[in-house]
Amino acid sequence: MPIGVLVNSLGIFVGGLLGGSVGKRLSREAKESLTMIFGLCAFLMAVVNMIALENLPAVVLSLIVGLLVGMGLRFDEKINQAAANMERWVAKVIPIGNHGLGSKTYFFQLTTIIVLFCASGTGIYGSLESGMTGDHGLLITKTLLDFFTAMIFSASLGPVVSFIAVPQAIVFLSLFYAGEIILAYTTPAIIADFKAVGGVLILASALNILELKRLPVTNMIPAMAVSLPISYLWITYLAQFF
Repeated sequence: MPIGVLVNSLGIFVGGLLGGSVGKRLSREAKESLTMIFGLCAFLMAVVNMIALENLPAVVLSLIVGLLVGMGLRFDEKINQAAANMERWVAKVIPIGNHGLGSKTYFFQLTTIIVLFCASGTGIYGSLESGMTGDHGLLITKTLLDFFTAMIFSASLGPVVSFIAVPQAIVFLSLFYAGEIILAYTTPAIIADFKAVGGVLILASALNILELKRLPVTNMIPAMAVSLPISYLWITYLAQFF
């Protein structure tokens, strides 16, 4: 049962609805402080997942290969383009206005929040982990962050933020059920390395949220896919020599 995915989407939907009234009452200082807390919480989630690591060389190689694949495929550009297409779909479902923002600024912020909710490393990893292990903890924790993030963005973008929960649910449910299929071909050690790779992506997201360093998180997403075969090959053929 994809409990984590459904709760996460519900959190975004409700947060987006409440943002129009509650979010506008938050001061700029409060919003900045909440963003800082979001970053620290993401950092904590990263540490929890990284300590599961079993094979450091396999994890490092997965991150390197994954980044190169992401850059080669221009993963960040494709995700941003998909978000722009999704934004046009959302605009057809619910009438939107600029809510006091310039048109360019409005659509840039809306595209940004679509990427954040539907294509973040944390969400993708959390959905796969939920399907593979039945552990919904990461997605439940992410829900708390997404709820307030949706509330804050909805204060300036309007109720359209709530409807991002629909495409997000479709993406994450697909990943959840893919995780169930992948589980049959993994071992506890492979899953541990997968969690460690996911933890590094969450750490990169945390650094971006805290604005300490701008890292190419979207280009790193393929690392989660390549970590499974790389970890398997390392454990099966190479680990015995080290």
